[in-house]
Amino acid sequence: MTSLVLTIFDALVFIAVVAPFLPLIRHRDAIPKLPATPDTDSLPRLSVVVPARDEGSTIGRAVASLLAQSYPGLEIIVVDDRSSDATADVLGELQASDARLVVLRVDALPAGWLGKNHALWRGADRANGEWLLFTDADVVFAQGALRHAVAYATAEGLDHLTLAPHLVARGLALRAFVAFFGYAFVALWGAYLANDPKSTRGVGIGAFNLVRKSAYERIGTMRALSLRPDDDIRLGRRLRGFGFRQRVLNGNELLSVEWYPSLAAAISGLEKSMYSSLEYRAVDATAVVLYLGATMVWPFVGVLVLGGVDRVLLGVVVACRMAALLETYRQSMSLRLTPTALLVALLLPFSAACFGWAIVRSVYLAETRGVRWRGTTYPLSLLRAQSGLEGIAANRSR
Repeated sequence: MTSLVLTIFDALVFIAVVAPFLPLIRHRDAIPKLPATPDTDSLPRLSVVVPARDEGSTIGRAVASLLAQSYPGLEIIVVDDRSSDATADVLGELQASDARLVVLRVDALPAGWLGKNHALWRGADRANGEWLLFTDADVVFAQGALRHAVAYATAEGLDHLTLAPHLVARGLALRAFVAFFGYAFVALWGAYLANDPKSTRGVGIGAFNLVRKSAYERIGTMRALSLRPDDDIRLGRRLRGFGFRQRVLNGNELLSVEWYPSLAAAISGLEKSMYSSLEYRAVDATAVVLYLGATMVWPFVGVLVLGGVDRVLLGVVVACRMAALLETYRQSMSLRLTPTALLVALLLPFSAACFGWAIVRSVYLAETRGVRWRGTTYPLSLLRAQSGLEGIAANRSR
């Protein structure tokens, strides 16, 4: 009887994994690279908004890569959000040599705001561009990236273009986790559906959110997202909810970022946003963790300890998971399928377990102390209240 129950469970896992795998293969290129566009000087004014807090070690290179862009009508607005390190000094040196750089200083955070969200709002409020690019203080841009992206967005009549960057990951464990995160984002959560006009899926990526300013103002600016730790993806979802034209593309040849320096830092960094992405619902968080364990950890264990039909079922599950992750790894990190890539795939159950732990940690910390980010703690009741209001507003806009 026990063996039969286990076989039924393995069969359900098989169905849960193989059924969505086939359509995923058909949509393997649903997030293509940003296509080439004719070079032109007829481009709209662009304002790049960069929030920064204690980014002295990275912001010099990031802003220098923006200043190196040959884009007409460009202004770069960096909002120094209460930094206590060398951020202000680095920005001062850059500003002295290039008038396109505007530096705003925030000395006190107003009530009802997360620091980054407030900095984005301040920068956008100061901006003169027809288009806004929200990016981070550690993103490095290749020459021509801004011209290429804006030309494409205007030619296609878009209101929002978001690009997935090349994620620099040092060390096998972190690389495996980053690859899994990309796989979860693209394949499991379905980010690729944002490019389907029949879908309501909205996507935003913090490294590159290019938004038509009129659309940004129509959705209520960052004020509407003032307490969202997942501000980047929430911006994309709100724009899509209001009916604006959106596209998500692979920009790993145009911009890069070292997401986190270590696996421990990645897990810790996700604690502020994982629960938010699940709308602060413990039931949903529990379901996701159980799903990860059942479909990504157990199959790798079961194929080693079981035999017969169970091994066959779970073997197919393992093959599907590894194939999907390797394809995401190839596209998102622009790497060939090397022995390192195979090791990354074999570490999938470890990465999934780390991801599940990040969710558990995010839920526990939020429920017991609120959400703490950049030295400020926000009560969970306050964050849940805005989550509910945002959902009502998005539904009314449809």
